[in-house]
Amino acid sequence: MKATLKKATPNPEHSFNIRKDIGHAILSAWHYHPECELLVVKRTYGTCLIGDHVGPFKNGDVFLFGSNLPHTFRCEQKYLESDTEKVGETIVILFQTNIWGDAFLNLPEISPIVKMLNTSKLGLRLKGVTRRKVGKIAEEMLNESPARKLISLLSALEIIAVSKEYEIISSNGFNPEVNSIDQNRINTIFEYTFNNYHKKIGLEDVAALINMGKHSFCRYFKSKTKKTYIQFLMEVRIGNACRLLLEEEFNITEVGYACGYNNISHFYHQFKTLTKKNPMDYRHNYLKTEEKKFT
Repeated sequence: MKATLKKATPNPEHSFNIRKDIGHAILSAWHYHPECELLVVKRTYGTCLIGDHVGPFKNGDVFLFGSNLPHTFRCEQKYLESDTEKVGETIVILFQTNIWGDAFLNLPEISPIVKMLNTSKLGLRLKGVTRRKVGKIAEEMLNESPARKLISLLSALEIIAVSKEYEIISSNGFNPEVNSIDQNRINTIFEYTFNNYHKKIGLEDVAALINMGKHSFCRYFKSKTKKTYIQFLMEVRIGNACRLLLEEEFNITEVGYACGYNNISHFYHQFKTLTKKNPMDYRHNYLKTEEKKFT
């Protein structure tokens, strides 16, 4: 499987696409598209791969992806079943950068939005009040008239651009331009890792998937992703650990074992290396934030 180019289905009545995805419809392969994407996670948890970033995502997250940024979201199975109360739900808005025309984009009043959209080529995760405002606008857009939807989209982008309340997801050195052979190989590695991160994974086993020796594979993977495979595997495991700490009632040891760590001291060390917190503090800080929201 390779990072596929996805084309939005054109609609003569609309200049951009907005939809609600439910259950299995929220699944997608690692893909990219020429349109920018505003993604609102209404209800689902899992692990996301955005450019060269690997990490957890959760209910309420809002992302903005610039043109041609590869991404995929791996959801937990229970959110894919349509007959459960927790069926997964996302809102997806796809739009061209020049949706309002090139002349409009050259207006001085629009320059903050243009600058922000250029930054979004590395992916943005919205934060704080901006995340909540934009998420609400996106949900209201589902039932608005075509003209009102266009105005609301501009309003959402203006809020993001002015507030600058976001974090950049991918690293500055990330380059998504790879050929189809590279895409096929990297996706094979991604899929295998996502499906087996909770088990022991040997470099020889992963290298064999793309018919390479261990040392050739290590050089190849780093040249394409700007990180070692061991680092990537650590990010996948810790990303899932973060999700389990926030979503499930597992103790720290159970989370470590569930994410492929047989040595809990090693789990603590890698978790702190990646998140700058130990697992207990990570969970505590999240619960404290949620309590503040509630009160």
